[in-house]
Amino acid sequence: MPPIRKILIANRGEVALRIVRSCKEMGIGSVAVYSEADRDSLHARIADEAICIGPAQSSLSYLNMPGVISAALVSGCDAVHPGYGFLAENAAFARACVDSGLVFIGPSADSIERMGDKSVARSTMMAAGVPCVPGSEGAVETYGEALSFAREVGFPVLIKAAAGGGGKGMRVARDESELEANMTAAKTEAAAAFGDDTVYIEKYLLRPRHVEFQVLADSLGNAVHLFERDCSVQRRHQKLIEEAPSPAVTPELRQTMGEAALKAVRAVGYESAGTVEFLLDTDGRFYFMEMNTRVQVEHPVTEQVTGVDIIREQIRIASGERMKHAEQSSVELRGHAIEFRINAEDPMHNFRPHPGRVECFNPPGGFGVRVDSHLYGGYTVPQHYDSLLAKLIVWGETRAEAVARARRALDEFIIVGIPTTIAFHQFVVEEEHFKKGEVYTDYVDEHVSESGLADFATGGQVVEEGRCV
Repeated sequence: MPPIRKILIANRGEVALRIVRSCKEMGIGSVAVYSEADRDSLHARIADEAICIGPAQSSLSYLNMPGVISAALVSGCDAVHPGYGFLAENAAFARACVDSGLVFIGPSADSIERMGDKSVARSTMMAAGVPCVPGSEGAVETYGEALSFAREVGFPVLIKAAAGGGGKGMRVARDESELEANMTAAKTEAAAAFGDDTVYIEKYLLRPRHVEFQVLADSLGNAVHLFERDCSVQRRHQKLIEEAPSPAVTPELRQTMGEAALKAVRAVGYESAGTVEFLLDTDGRFYFMEMNTRVQVEHPVTEQVTGVDIIREQIRIASGERMKHAEQSSVELRGHAIEFRINAEDPMHNFRPHPGRVECFNPPGGFGVRVDSHLYGGYTVPQHYDSLLAKLIVWGETRAEAVARARRALDEFIIVGIPTTIAFHQFVVEEEHFKKGEVYTDYVDEHVSESGLADFATGGQVVEEGRCV
C-alpha cells in the first residue's frame, strides 16, 4: 500500500485539531472541513488547507457524505480521518470512502456494522466467549416481548438503542409501571438521533463501574490492548471524568479483562483503534457492554500512561504498516492519568448547554498537565454542536499525585464569558468518595448537588473590569 500523503479530517473542534497536529508531526498534509458556523474555528486555521462544506446544520455539513468525500477528492487527499462522532461509526461512509478510492482511517465497514448494531454485537461476543450482561436475543419489537423478558431476568432493566451511542436511546425501567413508557421514549429518541428506532433490553446492573479497554489491531494480524480506563463518573450516560488505570482493577483482573477485549477484536477481524467497554460489578465480575469502532474522546488518558500516540497509530495502521507496539509485552503502564471534560454547560442549572462568546481563555500548564482544546479568546461557541470545549488531562506517578495536580490545574483554568463545568470538577476532586476512588455510574446522582457546587461556581475565574487577570 502506498504511503498516505494527505488526509481530510471529517470533523471539527478539538478532535480535528488533534488529528491536524499528528499529521503535521508525521509530514502528512492536512485538509480541514468546516461549516459556516465554524468559519473561525482553530482547526480550520491550523490545517494546511480548509474547505467550507455547508451551513451550520450538521445534516448539511459534517454529516453530508457526498460533500465530505467531494472535498477530499477535490483537494487531492488520499485518506479520510473521521475522528469521533458525526460519520465516525457510519459503515456507509466508510464504504463510500473506499469506493471513491480513499483510505478510511478506521476499521472496515463490515466491522463497524457488526459492532455498531448492539444486539448483533452481543451475539458475536457471546459466540466468542466474552461475558455479556443477560439480555434479549436480538431486537425487542413489542411491549409484550419486553415485558416477558423483564419478568424473566427481573427488574430493573435497561432499554437500549441498537444503533448509535453517547447515551441516547437509553432508559431504565425499574418496574412494570415504567416499562412501556420508557420503551416508547427510548424508541422515539433512537429514531430521532440515529434514524433507527430498534431497541433491545438487558438486565440493569446496580452500581457498576464503567471500565473500557483501548485496543489497537493492524492488518498484519497483531492486536494489543493499552490497558483500561475507568469512566464511571457520568451523567445521563454521558462521561464527565475518565482515568487510567481504574482504581478498582487488580493486575489479575486487568489481565483477564484485557484478554476478553482481544477476543472481541479477533472475533470481528478488527483493524485500527477501538474501545471495548465493560460493566464491572461490585463482586469483580465484568460484562461486555459495547464496542466503539473509533477513537474515543478520552484517548489522551491512555496516551499519558502508555506513551502511545493513538492517532499516529491509527494512521500507521491505515497505511498498512506494523504497529509500533505489536506485542502485548511491549506496552507498559506508567503512573496515573485523569481527564476532565470541560463543557459549555452550567452545572448550577442542571448542566444546561450554554453557547456564547469566550472573552478569555487561559489554560493551565506545568509538569504533568495537558490541555486539548480548540478555544481561544474571542471565539464564539456555536449552538449547533456538542458542548465539549476542552479536555484537561493530568498525570502523576500515583493516583493521589494526579488528583493533587488536577486540583491545582483546575484552579488555574480560566474561561470567561460562558459557564463551564470547571466548577463541577473542582467540587469532585475535593469530594471524599472520588478521592478514595469509590466511584460508580451513579456517582453524580449520589454525591453531587447544586448546593455543594455553589462554593466553586466561579470556576477558577478571576475577572476585573471585564478582563481576566
